[in-house]
Amino acid sequence: MKFLVTGGAGFIGGNFLLEMVKKHPDDQYVCLDALTYAGNLSTLNDIKDAKNFEFVHGNICDKDMIARLFKEEKPDYVINFAAETHVDRASLYPDLFIETNVVGTQTLLDACRSYGIKRYHQVSTDEVYGDLPLEAKDEFFREDSMIKPSSPYSASKASADLLCLAYHRTFGLPVTVSRCSNNYGPYQYPEKLIPFMIQKALKNEPLPVYGTGLNVRDWLYVSDHCEAIDLIVRHGVDGNVYNVGGHNEKTNMQIVEIILKQMEKPESLIHHVQDRPGHDLRYAIDPSKMNAIGWTNKVPFEEGIKKTIEWNLANKQWIDSVSSKDANAFFATYYQNRK
Repeated sequence: MKFLVTGGAGFIGGNFLLEMVKKHPDDQYVCLDALTYAGNLSTLNDIKDAKNFEFVHGNICDKDMIARLFKEEKPDYVINFAAETHVDRASLYPDLFIETNVVGTQTLLDACRSYGIKRYHQVSTDEVYGDLPLEAKDEFFREDSMIKPSSPYSASKASADLLCLAYHRTFGLPVTVSRCSNNYGPYQYPEKLIPFMIQKALKNEPLPVYGTGLNVRDWLYVSDHCEAIDLIVRHGVDGNVYNVGGHNEKTNMQIVEIILKQMEKPESLIHHVQDRPGHDLRYAIDPSKMNAIGWTNKVPFEEGIKKTIEWNLANKQWIDSVSSKDANAFFATYYQNRK
């Protein structure tokens, strides 16, 4: 089988390819990536010479390029990781998020209709559900939970999800959608909470925490997420949504405190800043549907966070090379007025 993996030089897509190219040597993997600030070819160094791997530089919004690619490669499966994902950036550049996450998804769906595929899989986020009350510990997002996004980012992802499901119902396109909780692990761009705080702590710089820091996220180690996607693509049911979560709920303050403790840094580095606009209170996923098809998360948070910190400390060259592309400029722009 041939898999077209879009956004495959990014964090989750890159981890997916690093694992699956080796796990399924008889399958072919074509990675399509625009190589924006968050896409890095160096992430794929371990598989770049693999016989069942190919890289193509291109943007999912480019209809002509996508048409040529489908005609030449004839993929059996399409897995769409390509997306703008940083909530803070979405508040500054919402048009970019609509273009990539909505228009780009439509471009892929139209190509899938024209050229025929066995399945199109949309990688989405639990953020499309909005948030849950902090005190409602027994409430979780389920696949039939109301969609009520809070940010331009989550609104763009919700729009893409609905497009996928509409293409399934209207055109019979074989589509599945997965909505995951917060991922963490190796090769994560250092704008996201965990690698961002690790880098700040490493430099003994203030760690900016939004508001009280009591907002809760459900954390999932990236390799567990990759296994879930592989299972859905191969054994899921067309037209279905699958929630992928790890039952690892932590407040942002807990995450920061764990990082500082593991790195033997003082909590005096914590610096509370003005809260994010529309900041969701709590994310929590019920993964029962995934459990029913044979998936459970394997990496406990205590193990995953230790491995993530160790990877970030051992891969300074990768961190420095990707950060220099954009992150430092963005952080200077975004945090300069958040005192």
